[in-house]
Amino acid sequence: MEETFEGRAKMTSQQALYVSNGNISGKRRRGISTLKMFIAALSFAYFCKTLAGTFVKSSITQLERRFDLSSSHVGLIDGSFEMGNLFFLAAVSHFGAKMHRPRLIAAGSVLMAAGALVTGLTHFFMGPYKYDTVIAAFQNDSLSTITCLSPDNDMSHRNETGHNVTQACEKESSSNMWIYVFLGNALRGIGETPVTPLGISYIDDFAKAENSPFYIACIQTIALLGPVFGYLLGSYCANIYVDIGYVDMESITISPSDARWVGAWWMGMLVSASLLFLSSLPFWFFPRSLEDEEAKPTPEEGNTNTRVDSPNNKPIKNTTEITQGFLPSVKQLLCNPTYFLLICGSTLKFNSLVGMYTFNAKYIEQQFGQSASRANFLIGVLTLPAVAMGIFLGGIVMKRYKLSIVSGAQFSFAVSLGAYLLMLLKFGTKCDNIPIAGLTTSYHGTPGVLHGGQTLFSECNGNCSCSAEDWEPVCSDSGITYISPCMAGCRSYSGYGKKTVFHNCTCVSASFPAGSSTSVKLGQCPQAKSCSRSFTSYMAVSVLSAFISSLGITPAYMVVIRCISPHLKSLAVGMQTMIIRLLGGIPAPIYFGAFIDLTCLKWSVKKCGGRGACRLYDADMYRVIFLGLVSGISGVSFFFTFTVIILLRKHFQKEEDEPKARKQMKFHTQSRATDDLLSARASKDVDGVSNNGFATENVVQEAAEGLTSLSDDDNHKVGRKAEAEHPTKKLTIVKITHFKTTHSN
Repeated sequence: MEETFEGRAKMTSQQALYVSNGNISGKRRRGISTLKMFIAALSFAYFCKTLAGTFVKSSITQLERRFDLSSSHVGLIDGSFEMGNLFFLAAVSHFGAKMHRPRLIAAGSVLMAAGALVTGLTHFFMGPYKYDTVIAAFQNDSLSTITCLSPDNDMSHRNETGHNVTQACEKESSSNMWIYVFLGNALRGIGETPVTPLGISYIDDFAKAENSPFYIACIQTIALLGPVFGYLLGSYCANIYVDIGYVDMESITISPSDARWVGAWWMGMLVSASLLFLSSLPFWFFPRSLEDEEAKPTPEEGNTNTRVDSPNNKPIKNTTEITQGFLPSVKQLLCNPTYFLLICGSTLKFNSLVGMYTFNAKYIEQQFGQSASRANFLIGVLTLPAVAMGIFLGGIVMKRYKLSIVSGAQFSFAVSLGAYLLMLLKFGTKCDNIPIAGLTTSYHGTPGVLHGGQTLFSECNGNCSCSAEDWEPVCSDSGITYISPCMAGCRSYSGYGKKTVFHNCTCVSASFPAGSSTSVKLGQCPQAKSCSRSFTSYMAVSVLSAFISSLGITPAYMVVIRCISPHLKSLAVGMQTMIIRLLGGIPAPIYFGAFIDLTCLKWSVKKCGGRGACRLYDADMYRVIFLGLVSGISGVSFFFTFTVIILLRKHFQKEEDEPKARKQMKFHTQSRATDDLLSARASKDVDGVSNNGFATENVVQEAAEGLTSLSDDDNHKVGRKAEAEHPTKKLTIVKITHFKTTHSN
C-alpha cells in the first residue's frame, strides 16, 4: 500500500487524472466523463459563437440604416469575420494540433468576446441617430416644407435653414465609425479560428470511431441553438429603438416597420460578448490529452493507464521540425482528388448558404412587407430548429446503420438534391410591388415599375416645389403610398407626431372619383391580403427544404475527415474551413449585396451628398436575382459531389475485392480445421468415461474461437457441413454456435 501511495505521489497531474483506484470500471467511467465534459464545454462555445455570428446577420438591416450604407458595403462588414479567420486558420489548425488544444480554444473565445465588445461599444462613441424626416421641422412652426408650398415660400425657407444643413454635414463624420464595427467583426473571426478544427480533432482522437459521428452531431445540433437564440435576440433588439434611454420616445415619428427604423443592435453585441467570455472559462482546466474510450488497462503498469499521445498530441520539439512538415502535409491534402473535389463542392455550397442567410431576413422584409423583428423571429423559431433536428437525425442515421464513407456520400447527395428541387418552389411564392406613386405605379393608379427621378413629379404636385430626396411615406385610403405629403399635394395637416394626418391632397383627389377621402396618414401602406398566403407558403417550403438538406450535413462532414490520412484530420478540417471562407464567406455577402443594390428604386441621400441606404426595392427583380443566385450556385455544386461519389466507389471497390478473396480462402481453411477439431476431440474420454458426443468446455471454446472471425452466413455453412459429417455431435455443434454468439456479444 505504501509503495502504491508513493508511486501515485510521483505521478504527473495528468497521469493521476486517470487512476481508477484499482477499479477498471471506475477508470473507464472517469475517462468518459472527462470527454463528455469537454463535449459539453465545446457545445456551449459553439452555441455562443454561432449566437454572436447570427446576431450580426440578423442586424444587417439595422447596421445598413444606422451607418447609411449600401447592401454591398454592409456585406463587406459581414465578410470581415471570414477575413479574420483566413489569416490564422491554416496555421492554427496545423500548429495548434501539436500544442495544448483546450487552452488555445479558451484564448480564441476571449478574442471573440473582445471583438463583440468593440463592435457594441461603437454605439456609445457616436451621436444620437437622426433619421431623415420633415415632421419635426413643422411641429412648432407655421411654415412647413412638408406640405405643398409655392416656390417663393419654399426658397425662403431653404435660405433660412441653409446654415443648419451645413452644421449637420459637419456632424455626419461619425458615420465613419462603421470601420470599428468592421475591425471588431474581424477580431471575432480571428478568435473563432481554433474552436472548430482543434475541438473536433480533439474529440475524434479520444472517442470511439463509431461514437465520433454521434458526438459531432450532438455538438452541431446544440450549436444550432445559437442561431435560434441569435435570431430571437435580433428580433427583440430590432423592436427597441437604437437610442432607447437617451431620447423621448413620444417624439419618435417612425415605427419598426418603417424603412428608417434602427433597432438597438449594440445591445445584442454586449450580450454576445458576455456569453463568449463565459464560454472560455472551462477550457483553461482541461488536460492536453484525454484517455481513449477504447483504451484497455495494461497489467504490467498496475492501475495506471495514461493515454499514449497520438501524432497530433506529441509535444513540440522545435519550430523547425513543425514547419518542415507543414508544406508536405498541405501538398498531400490538395493532391488527394477526393478531398479536392469535396473542397470545390463545399465552396460553392457555402457561397449559396452565406448569401442566403445573410440577406434572407432582408428579403422577407422587402418581398413580403414584414418588419425586421418579425422576419428574425420566424427564422429563429421555424427554420433553424428544423435544421438542428435534421443534423441530429443525420448523425443518428449514420450511427444506427453504420454508413460507410461511400454510403454517407450517397446519402448526403440524395437529401441535398431533394431539398434543392423543393427550394425551386420558392420562385412561385411572391408578392407584387407596393403601389407607390411615381415608383411602382403612376399617379393615376396604373401599375408598373417606373425608373428615373422625374417620374416622382406629376401635374398634381408640379407647383409644390417638393424635393425628390425626401422620404416621409404617407398612405391614402385607396392603398397608394406617396413618398412624402408634399408629393401627395397635401396643403394642411392636423395631429401630432405619429398621429399626424394630412388633408386636401390634390394628387389623391385627382386619382380617384369625387367624394373620396383626400387625406393621408403617416406610414407606408401594408401589403395586400393575398401576400400573407404567399408568405406562409414561402416559410413552409423554407422549413421543409432546410430540414431535408440538413440530414446530409453530418455524413458529408464525416466523409471529409475519413477520406484522408488520420494524422491530417485537423489540418484537413482547417484547410476546408479556410478555403470555403476565403472563396465563399468573404466574397458572397459582397457580390450578393451588389446584385441586390441593382434592384433599388429609391436611395436615401446623405446630408453631405452621396448615396446612402436604399429605401425601396423592386420586389420582382429582387426575387429573381436573390433566389436565382442561391439556386444557380447551389446547383453547380452537385456536379462535384456526384464526381466524388464515383471516385469513392471506384476506390473502395478495389479494396473490397482483395479481402473477399482472402476471406474465401480463410473460410475453407477454418472449415477444415473445425472438422478435424470436432473429430479428434469429441470422441475422447474424460477420466476414462466416454463423453458420448459432448465436447468439453475447452474443446467448445477452442472451436468457437476458430469460428469467431467468420460471418453469420459462414457459421451456418460450417455448422451444416459438420452436422452432416458428424450426426452424433449435433449437440456439440449447437453448443459451439451458442458459445460463439454469446462470446461475440
